Amino acid sequence: MDFKAVYEQASIAIDELLSRANAKAGDIIVIGCSTSEVVGKMIGTGSNALAAKTIMDAVLPKIQERGLYLAVQCCEHLNRALVVERECAERYGFTEVNVIPQPHAGGAFAVEATGRFKDYTMVESIESKAALGMDIGGTFIGMHLRPVVVPIHTQNRKIGEANLTMARTRKKYVGGERAKYFIE
Repeated sequence: MDFKAVYEQASIAIDELLSRANAKAGDIIVIGCSTSEVVGKMIGTGSNALAAKTIMDAVLPKIQERGLYLAVQCCEHLNRALVVERECAERYGFTEVNVIPQPHAGGAFAVEATGRFKDYTMVESIESKAALGMDIGGTFIGMHLRPVVVPIHTQNRKIGEANLTMARTRKKYVGGERAKYFIE
């Protein structure tokens, strides 16, 4: 596996997402990442700490630079619980849960987040409050995004061997034919 290429792909992807998402400081970005898929294995079968570290190296500084909160989605073995900074959980009033992610119960990317965050906590849900998201390897982050989800189409749709999808959100349009809207 060419981890330099993985870093470059993740770096380009986060730049593209952040440039097109219109996120503001304090917003939440959710990332689900199957490191198994990144290294060419089936999701949940080959958790890889180096892939997790490489991708986190590429994305976390850029997320923090913008004043965003990163929420890292765990795998289905932890019911898609999320790793967040305690400050984020308190600001948004999320319910904390008691679990420690492991490589094969939560995933390597979640484990990496616990080591990188200043003061992490685990939450059961972020209650559809994420403004944007990145799904690396088919982890299904949609439940964490606020309505209305708008896909971000990119030229490179892979990180390593994993499929990549990204999205931003926008406000709902309400009203009828006479309504006027802010341009987003």
